[in-house]
Amino acid sequence: MTPASPLSAASSLRRPIRELPDELVSQIAAGEVVERPASVVRELVDNALDAGAQQITVRLLAGGVRLISVEDDGQGIPREELAIALRRHATSKIASLQDLEAVGTMGFRGEALAAINSIADMSLLSRTADGAGDAHAWQLDGRSGELTPAARTRGTTVEVRELFYATPARRKFLKTDATELAHCIEAVRRHALVRPDVGFAIWHEGKLVEQWRACTDDAAHEQRLADVLGSELLGQSIAVDYSAGSVRVTGRAGIPDAARSRADQQFAYVNGRYVRDKVLTHAARSAYEDVLHGHRQPVYALYVTMDPTRVDVNVHPTKIEVRFRDSREVHQAVRHAVENALAAPRAAAALAAANGASTEILESNRPPALVSWAQPAINFGAPQSFRQNPQVSDFEAMWPSPATGVSTVRPELVEGSYAAGGEASPASMEVENNLPPGDWPLGRAVAQLQGIYILAENTQGLVIVDMHAAHERIVYERLKTQMDNASIASQPLLIPATFAATPQEVAASEAHVDTLKALGLEITPFSPRTLAVRAVPTSLAQGDAVELARSVLAELAQHDASTVIQRAQNELLSTMACHGAVRANRKLTIDEMNGLLRQMEGTERSDQCNHGRPTWRQVTIKELDNLFLRGR
Repeated sequence: MTPASPLSAASSLRRPIRELPDELVSQIAAGEVVERPASVVRELVDNALDAGAQQITVRLLAGGVRLISVEDDGQGIPREELAIALRRHATSKIASLQDLEAVGTMGFRGEALAAINSIADMSLLSRTADGAGDAHAWQLDGRSGELTPAARTRGTTVEVRELFYATPARRKFLKTDATELAHCIEAVRRHALVRPDVGFAIWHEGKLVEQWRACTDDAAHEQRLADVLGSELLGQSIAVDYSAGSVRVTGRAGIPDAARSRADQQFAYVNGRYVRDKVLTHAARSAYEDVLHGHRQPVYALYVTMDPTRVDVNVHPTKIEVRFRDSREVHQAVRHAVENALAAPRAAAALAAANGASTEILESNRPPALVSWAQPAINFGAPQSFRQNPQVSDFEAMWPSPATGVSTVRPELVEGSYAAGGEASPASMEVENNLPPGDWPLGRAVAQLQGIYILAENTQGLVIVDMHAAHERIVYERLKTQMDNASIASQPLLIPATFAATPQEVAASEAHVDTLKALGLEITPFSPRTLAVRAVPTSLAQGDAVELARSVLAELAQHDASTVIQRAQNELLSTMACHGAVRANRKLTIDEMNGLLRQMEGTERSDQCNHGRPTWRQVTIKELDNLFLRGR
């Protein structure tokens, strides 16, 4: 005989509907607010910041399991309000629905202290300013509610002992003391990054483990970033400052070379609140698409400031999730902010920093674009004359010379025969420059190595350039400019590819007909639950049409249509640029090499190729001296 499952046995019993006891309700709520000791630290530091604290000290025992003590020098809590502070949904932050819709404080739900008090042994010690009527501090015991006088300067101390003692099952899910300590430090670190005007100190087992002193000067944010994330971050990141409508994005974006294997150095804030939001994460990641290699994760600290009424922070008890009224507006602002910061070539800034000169002075003296780019029309189906030589790709027949930067039809390819030596020799260009060669950020070309690298000399030493990767980026950026308002050519399929579609895929195909057409895709209903792919982009005609359709529909269902179009276009243009860039073993003259270097200095994102690989590296004289032990 098969025993009845607990679920079926429980469902067979009729239990009356009744209200839960207050203690059980508090413990259920505590399960949402308090996940581990770091959750308590976060909530208590939130309260300290809302109280106007300038110095916050966190003391821990056993990773926060045995003791969490948060001391601040804020405005304090009056004696008559201490007991009220431990009640559920009691707060001084909001008083009406209008306040809730425009929250400007870190805390506002009035749940944290009550939730913590229900699962731990907690006490409150607080004193208001001397002029407020309190001659001394008052201490409240969370268990008994007893109120006693105590000694303390202005501010509040919250002590939480034996976390989860009232719910031992939850305590079994905690990790080692070292792991819980790391999470507590991370919780304080997130606050420290956004509040450089506040000092933070963390003690564990009586030892100081982290301390960040308050900064109040003009470079406070940069100093705090260096203190918390390391001084090397400033040298490997770019300042971000961008405004679009009511949204402003500031902070620092790490250069692609600083990317990591894990996403553990990504910090996003909305109106001073640390958040984990898919819109912000996707926007930042999409800004790095063209410059990040493989699955590396970018490093950034971004601060989004906007009208509080346009963002809902009352989404989750932990207050770490938000919902935007216009997510597209925020997505575009963050993406463009990071893209614009990464677009400027870094060679000039690196040279200025190395020479001890200000970047502003150097930028104002930068030469104008040294190469005049012609803008020929892009034709995905090349003219018939290009096809007379089937061994040469359509795009390869129309490539920009590294010396002139002008896309011209190569006669020997049109006629179907190669010139002696395999490639045409572009006309040499006389480089006109207002600066002496020593002031060129990427220097003066001196030689070519193995037909792959260009060796150049600048004031700092040796510059090594991957000529194919560099030219690939130059061609790619030119193609993107030409394709801004164009559509991707499509090729009809002789036999439509059909597939069983989900309701979400069918809805996306019907809602985004124009977007799919711009991408070169034609997807129509074949039956109520089947879609047919009737046309695909010309350059992807040999690929899997069904897999392509599914991936595009999934992107359209999740992200903004314009973002999907731009990404798809960029992927196609990247492939074309790779085929159109100058190849390895191509012998270049000194003038051609200098022309390529000057183009790099004036091309956006030229520090990385389309696939995220670096295009150049600087080897300083000091590094060369170390190789040969000079001066030792």
